[in-house]
Amino acid sequence: MSYCTVPEMFYFICDKYKDTRNAYGYKVDGKWEFLNHDTLRDKVECFALGLLNLGIKKGDRIGLVSENRIEWVVADLAIAAIGAVGVPLFPTLTPKQEEYIFNNCGASAVIVSNNFQLKKLLEVNNNIPTLRHIVVINNDFKEDGVNIKAMESVLATGCDIRPREQRSSIIAEHAAKIEADDLLTIIYTSGTTGDPKGVMLTHKNIISNVKAAREAVRFKEQDIFLSFLPLCHSYERTTGYYSAFSIGATIYFAESIETVASNLKEVKPTFLTTVPKLMETVKKRIYANMDREKESKKKIFNWAVSIGTKYVRARQAGKIPMVLKSQYKLADKLVFSKIRKKIGVEQINFVSGGAALSPAVEEFFFAIGYSVIAGYGLTESSPIVTVARYDNFELGTVGSALEGVEIKIAADGEILVRGPNIMKGYWNDPEATRLAIDEDGWLYTGDIGVITERNNLRITDRKKDLIVSSGGKNIAPQPIENILSLSPFIERCIIIGDNREFLTALITPDFEQIKALADNFGIGYSNPTELISNEKIISAIKQDIDRLQKDLAKYERVRRFKLLTEPFSIENGTLTPKMSIKRHIVERKYSDLIDQMYDRM
Repeated sequence: MSYCTVPEMFYFICDKYKDTRNAYGYKVDGKWEFLNHDTLRDKVECFALGLLNLGIKKGDRIGLVSENRIEWVVADLAIAAIGAVGVPLFPTLTPKQEEYIFNNCGASAVIVSNNFQLKKLLEVNNNIPTLRHIVVINNDFKEDGVNIKAMESVLATGCDIRPREQRSSIIAEHAAKIEADDLLTIIYTSGTTGDPKGVMLTHKNIISNVKAAREAVRFKEQDIFLSFLPLCHSYERTTGYYSAFSIGATIYFAESIETVASNLKEVKPTFLTTVPKLMETVKKRIYANMDREKESKKKIFNWAVSIGTKYVRARQAGKIPMVLKSQYKLADKLVFSKIRKKIGVEQINFVSGGAALSPAVEEFFFAIGYSVIAGYGLTESSPIVTVARYDNFELGTVGSALEGVEIKIAADGEILVRGPNIMKGYWNDPEATRLAIDEDGWLYTGDIGVITERNNLRITDRKKDLIVSSGGKNIAPQPIENILSLSPFIERCIIIGDNREFLTALITPDFEQIKALADNFGIGYSNPTELISNEKIISAIKQDIDRLQKDLAKYERVRRFKLLTEPFSIENGTLTPKMSIKRHIVERKYSDLIDQMYDRM
């Protein structure tokens, strides 16, 4: 496998598998349809030729604003094949955000998914002087014949220009001119502060990451992936898309985040790239369902989880007593096998990234019989830096560095990374590049961590998020937030306490669980939001928080909290598109509530 660019990888895999395997599966009108490598290649080459016909050339920046779908893949591979630079965006961005990004990168063309996305772009396209073409994937718009075209018509034009053999020859010729150090993509970091920065990733960056990650996780061509995370995010793009494709695995696109549970049962994937939030939700639902069972069943469940926990810890230590093996086998028969049957898949590898995974959640999934592969990275590192290994897993860590990647811990605890996966820099921002990567090539990640005795990396927090109390204590909020989020009553929380005497928390409750609690207490209500001020509800949540944080140091414990009426979301500006909390926005938005928590002395 000597390929060095994404087009070389694409042609290598398409030549190897042709029509012998399905590359992709996706739903059309409720039924699964499939695309083999030969048909995929033809579509990519036709669209690539259609882009060339529009005047798109090597180095041009091409925006891509779409939900996950097979056309996203066709567009991305076609853009790469002609040496253009893809600029994928979250489809949740506002027109003004799109205007900033497309002006910043000087986009020549933008591909959008539907009429809704087109209307957003048309609000600002007159303010983007470089924008010459808009291509729409769906046929739900009026084509003006000049600037706005249907993807179908661009693809058809590419097919009509030359016979298939000549099309392949033309696109292969363009692909051959692409070098490893050429730009493949510019990915704009959503950022929790300030304007987004364009991360420049080369073909070498991505391909080095794909090859190293594939070997570390041991993907096989027989594997089946279910993809639901946004392809525009570097994590899913590299792991669930390029890496899976590079080994000849079949990738299914989930219809939406809401259908992941049903799609799991239909597809029965061997790999699911996911985020901790989904795994936390699955665990909470299992416990919530168990709470509705009779006491005898709860007792068996709790016994099984206890045995499963001991089994996982013994496995981590490298020695499982025979008695424990027998107990676990019984626990699996009585409880865990039934949980897996209800989930709908007997064996699966959960590849967790994008945020910190709670050790308790990780341990639970191992206990019920699934594999969890935790990893760590950032867009600037293409994105994977570390990944857990099957033979050296260690709860609460994110594994060890990929082959060719170096890690060191700075004097202040910051994680530094160096290797072939490190970005070329930030687009048109040499000063930000200089601050991020030093003269020796070390990327300053902004994360705080330690290397364990088993050579695994443990992330403790974001450097900029560290809280310094008025008493001078350094407190990492993220581990505390992860612990509190284990409560069935808490959807999300954010810890407050910088320059304060003690810690407080703003909590978005799980209203389904809050309503169940109200029903148990016999509390009447006309709207669930009324319940957040009920003293019995608040007291029950406080008891659960106290239970969860009993092993924390006193200065790490939350002493007061406020329940919020609305969840953190992209729409209200409190979450980034990759679902990270914008702490400064939250603190500003709820400053009055925060002051109330500290005024009650």
